[in-house]
Amino acid sequence: MSEIPDNLGYTKDHEWVGQDEGNGVKVGITDYAQDSLSDVVFVELPNVGDEYQRGEVMAVAESVKAASDIYAPISGKILAVNEKLEESPELVNESPYGSGWMVLMKPSEDRSALLDSDSYKNSLD
Repeated sequence: MSEIPDNLGYTKDHEWVGQDEGNGVKVGITDYAQDSLSDVVFVELPNVGDEYQRGEVMAVAESVKAASDIYAPISGKILAVNEKLEESPELVNESPYGSGWMVLMKPSEDRSALLDSDSYKNSLD
């Protein structure tokens, strides 16, 4: 069973949104998504300052199996990217909710469209 922390918001496309950190929220892919991808070998992240609407492709994760689009889980502006992923994309597999985070976003909408952990868990069944 995939790890699904209770303190995050989720999308049906397997992205997560963390709690507020200063003026933004961390975003990444779920344990389920990284496990489905298998070994992540490259992550293409957006540019700081880019703005996305919820559901737009904002990044790509490439694995030994395939390339997968990463969608913006909420609308907002990119404040920072996890530069460690350039040298160590395997962090996405090793710690999807920790050191494998992808971007820090300043949301331009509330988080009401996100799933809670129970709803996300049920969407995997």
